[in-house]
Amino acid sequence: MDFTNRVCQSLHDEHMATIALFEAIMKAKPHPEQGFRSCLGILSLVKSYGPERIEAAARRGNDIRATTYGSIKSILQNGLDRAFAKPNTPDASPIRHANIRGRGYYH
Repeated sequence: MDFTNRVCQSLHDEHMATIALFEAIMKAKPHPEQGFRSCLGILSLVKSYGPERIEAAARRGNDIRATTYGSIKSILQNGLDRAFAKPNTPDASPIRHANIRGRGYYH
C-alpha cells in the first residue's frame, strides 16, 4: 500500500473522489501490481482530459461502483462525467442597468 499512500499524498484535498477510486481499485485487485497499473493508467488520462474531468469521472465511477481503468475511460469518452463536474459559479454580480426590467415589472 506504499504506492497508494504516495499517490494519494501527491493529490490535493480537492481530489477526494480520485483518492477513493484508487483505494477501491487497490482493494479489488488480488495483486498490488495490477492495482498500480490501473491507477497509473487513470493518472495518464489527466493529459488528455484534465484533472477536473478525472475527478468528476472518479466521483461517477465511485457512485456506480465502476472502478476499473476501462470504466473510467469510457465515462470520459462518453461525457458521462459532465453531470458530476462542479458547477461553475458566476464570476461577476448581476448586471444592474436602467434598461433591464426587474422582477417587479412582471406581475
